[in-house]
Amino acid sequence: MLDALRIATVLVGGLMAISSAWSMGACPPVGWTPAALSQLKVAQWSVSNPKHREELALALLPCLADPDPQLRDGIAFEALSFWLRQKQMSVDAQRSIFSALLKQLEANSLDEGGFAAPFAVLTLAEIARADRVTPFLGDSGRNILVNTATQYMRGVYDYRGFVEGQGWRHGVAHGADLLMQLALNPAIDKAQLESLVEAALMQVVPAAGHFYIYGESERLARPILVAARRGLIDAEWWRRSLTRLGEPRPFAAWDQAFGSQAGLARLHNTKAFVLVLYANVRDNTHEGLRDALLAPVREVLEKLP
Repeated sequence: MLDALRIATVLVGGLMAISSAWSMGACPPVGWTPAALSQLKVAQWSVSNPKHREELALALLPCLADPDPQLRDGIAFEALSFWLRQKQMSVDAQRSIFSALLKQLEANSLDEGGFAAPFAVLTLAEIARADRVTPFLGDSGRNILVNTATQYMRGVYDYRGFVEGQGWRHGVAHGADLLMQLALNPAIDKAQLESLVEAALMQVVPAAGHFYIYGESERLARPILVAARRGLIDAEWWRRSLTRLGEPRPFAAWDQAFGSQAGLARLHNTKAFVLVLYANVRDNTHEGLRDALLAPVREVLEKLP
């Protein structure tokens, strides 16, 4: 196992290479091997020198797009999540990570594997959480993050979840995680909350007759439940937004859904989402949550076959 001294030595020897690696998008970073990164994971991501830790965090960002699930998910994301949750990143480092992730999303069209955007968004959820715990983005940065989250969610058309040998993409679920972390933030206002909710509802029924099978409906429900608990959105808005889920469009009636894969997928995904909401609201003691969601959720359930 690499101890803190060995880790620092490796970093000191490769600081210039690490900076260059980020600009070239190298993964693993120059000066590191997958084995050394795995040893760092065993050492619980212990890097005693804050500057070296932050250099490595930035250098690991390209690994969020790597086709190797161990480098992408098990190393890069886990390391970044750990350092952010343990408050081991300075404000400047967190802002740098935020900016780099936005650029990664902008370059998403260049990612043939389809990993970069979902994992950039999942890491942005950790940035959103860190900003909620100790604010550093400011109103303008937070507004950029809200807009990024909603635009991303509205634009997801790759519905691959887990693929053997490739690991997770899970774009909808990761987008929902970012929406939830933002909805939890008391600095997010009513209009922003409504935008977050609408983005989540856009993906309740995915395009092209896809059936959710990897827990997407549960993840989509989380930002809805969090937003309802905030108590900023009035009951009538919730009723209008949620009762639309009970409409069978493009079918004239739900009975017609049983005649096609697209119809069955629409019914399957709608039921899964609404039942998750109902299970979380029916016996909940939070009055604001029940007042906002229980009646419209019941109304939708009554419309579904």
